[in-house]
Amino acid sequence: MIILIRKRVFLLSAFFCCFLAGLAAVLFFGHTPAAPVFAARDGVPVTVVVDAGHGGEDGGATSPDGVEESRLNLEIALRVNDLLRFAGQRTLLTRSEDVTIADPDLGTVRQRKVSDLKNRVAMVNGTENAVLLSVHQNSLPSSVVTHGAQVFWNRQEGAETLAETVQEALNESINAGNEKHPKPIPATIYLMKNITAPGIIVECGFLSNPEETVQLQQPDYQLKLAAAIAAGYLRCAAGEEVP
Repeated sequence: MIILIRKRVFLLSAFFCCFLAGLAAVLFFGHTPAAPVFAARDGVPVTVVVDAGHGGEDGGATSPDGVEESRLNLEIALRVNDLLRFAGQRTLLTRSEDVTIADPDLGTVRQRKVSDLKNRVAMVNGTENAVLLSVHQNSLPSSVVTHGAQVFWNRQEGAETLAETVQEALNESINAGNEKHPKPIPATIYLMKNITAPGIIVECGFLSNPEETVQLQQPDYQLKLAAAIAAGYLRCAAGEEVP
């Protein structure tokens, strides 16, 4: 019992120390304050909707050795949610388990996937003054050396700025020597096309890259990703400009 308690205390300490260090690195050094990008509107505070993509029977992308995207998305999203709540943000998880959020009793896999996406859209659009952070994994089997985290933004006001600050945080902590640029989300992505809130998708890594797949399964690396995403959001919300 004593060993378990000590282990838990150590993990919690490491969890928050990592976040605070990452937050300090991207939030306080060398940035110029500006007007907050996301703020209370008509007395309603911002709610950050943290979305773990896929889930349940919809595993998303899969690595050659069978690692499914949905589980990794959930592990990282839960950490993002914890860190944002620790920082005083109001949050909402689209899912907290490895399940689909489709309507029950639908007949086909396709029907359930469509229902899942529609329910995510309804959750975001039904949340007043929402901002969406959607966590995913990438895959590019034609280039197994491709790796790194990249952010994509929708067309709602504030989303591009959010993508830039989160991408900068990821470049500093995850993509050193492999910096990436945020890009607009293609109009074919149902979730991001249909929500009325600013939103970004964070593709945390490539399951087609064996080395990165190993990293993505490690709790300390998942925490590092989550700390960068959370810190990037907080920097944007505070009005910090990307150099």
